[in-house]
Amino acid sequence: MRYVAIVASVVGALVFGLLALSNSLFLVPFVVCAVLVLIGIWDMVQTKHSLRRNYPILANIRFGLEKVRPEIRQYFLESDTDGVPFNRSKRAVVYQRAKGQLDKRPFGTQQDVYGANFEWINHSLVPMPPAGHDFRVTVGGPECRQPYSLSLLNISAMSFGALSANAIRSLNQGAKLGNFAHDTGEGGYSRYHREFGGDIIWEIGSGYFGCRNDDGTFCADRFAAQATEPQVKMIEIKLSQGAKPGHGGVLPAPKVTAEIAAARGVPISVDCVSPARHSAFATPLEMMHFIARLRELSGGKPIGFKLCIGHPWEFMGICKAMLQTGIRPDFVVIDGAEGGTGAAPLEFVDHIGTPMRDGLLFAHNCLVGAGLRNTIRLGAAGRIITGFDMARVLALGADWCNAARGFMFALGCVQAQACHTDHCPTGVATQNPWRQRGIVVPDKAERVRRFHDNTLAALAELVGAAGLAHPRDLTAAHLLRRVSAHEVKTFAELYALLAERELLAGSSNAFYAQAWAIAQANSFAVPVKVAAESRAA
Repeated sequence: MRYVAIVASVVGALVFGLLALSNSLFLVPFVVCAVLVLIGIWDMVQTKHSLRRNYPILANIRFGLEKVRPEIRQYFLESDTDGVPFNRSKRAVVYQRAKGQLDKRPFGTQQDVYGANFEWINHSLVPMPPAGHDFRVTVGGPECRQPYSLSLLNISAMSFGALSANAIRSLNQGAKLGNFAHDTGEGGYSRYHREFGGDIIWEIGSGYFGCRNDDGTFCADRFAAQATEPQVKMIEIKLSQGAKPGHGGVLPAPKVTAEIAAARGVPISVDCVSPARHSAFATPLEMMHFIARLRELSGGKPIGFKLCIGHPWEFMGICKAMLQTGIRPDFVVIDGAEGGTGAAPLEFVDHIGTPMRDGLLFAHNCLVGAGLRNTIRLGAAGRIITGFDMARVLALGADWCNAARGFMFALGCVQAQACHTDHCPTGVATQNPWRQRGIVVPDKAERVRRFHDNTLAALAELVGAAGLAHPRDLTAAHLLRRVSAHEVKTFAELYALLAERELLAGSSNAFYAQAWAIAQANSFAVPVKVAAESRAA
């Protein structure tokens, strides 16, 4: 069906061409069909638009409608189904920045500045001119022998298999061009991640893809063989993900191609199972020893973990295990329930997991309250697209940000929401070779680089407008939110912020004090006594 227009045009050109030889009345339809054939051929060979490559002739209707009226253009460029929390203009901004176009807007803000939950940064009358925007943070604690200088904006976890080979190639080449990092997702460190040499954060999930034994357990030798490669800069253990925390996954046997099987280290055409929990450790203490083991096997590279915050005592139990063992991860990444670029069960998407800002603040407070924050870096992921999105989470304690959908938009994603069908119209989220040919790697890699560069430049301008020299100077006091028609509060007033080692000294915050009291280093579970008392109450 994608080629029906050009096929019909070719047939029409042939039929009307033959008829025109005997009757000149058929000359006009012949010319029309011939022009459409030429347009279709040009669409298929041009390298700028994925939709035109995959939908020759037909895609021009979309681009033509964009130019008819501002309302139609806004619908096609900015509409989405994410609801109020997601600004509808963000996708258009990404397209503009990725393409190097002017990302300005006339006639003021489209936000309801007097509506509840409107947020902003106060500016200074003595703004700081940006001195640059290559902002970086060094990741690596005292036990790390190969610390990594990480950009403040990086590609979040998206696996090969979920994304096409050409999408992975484009992202990694873009990361190489822009000097930032590319997270593999849990689907393995594939040959497409290696092709252009962009810096890699290798994510290890519960399936241990790329470092597993035949029975699905962790394999130290296979891990070490890849983790010691120079391109791999950091190792990230995935405990849970924002889209479906507490839920495993199965890649059906028909989708386990030879390439995916090679990347994941699994048999071809056999169901590929990603369990809901890890088998290499079962308690916070065991998890710390696993982290120490990975650090040694990798040659001393930064080791951390990613999770969407769930039961508060579980993360606090991990903090207690850090204190008890003296083993520290080099970083923690907080994923938010609002994140997720692929498909997940509806109930999990809408009702499982802590939103990113709440989870980030909780993790930051726990690490500060336990006296651990100085040596552990904190990343944030979950619907982060613009410079303001970055500023907001940096002010709440993050050291850097990861983005997924923003970089997908840079590749040309139009949010067709067909990621789980293998029918992605732009070739981003499909394994169909005819669809993914829509992505021309050099062109899309440059768009990925530009989106990263222009977004950090926007962050630099925001920070400078606030009178600050660097994003690390942002605090919760710099962000404000309208909580009602007549009341505005800073984030510092809205959110509880713990003092250094407050949990160890005994916090006056009832929520944190109660959760800290029941957290255990030797178990993720609630103590039996506490559970029984809760049921009785």
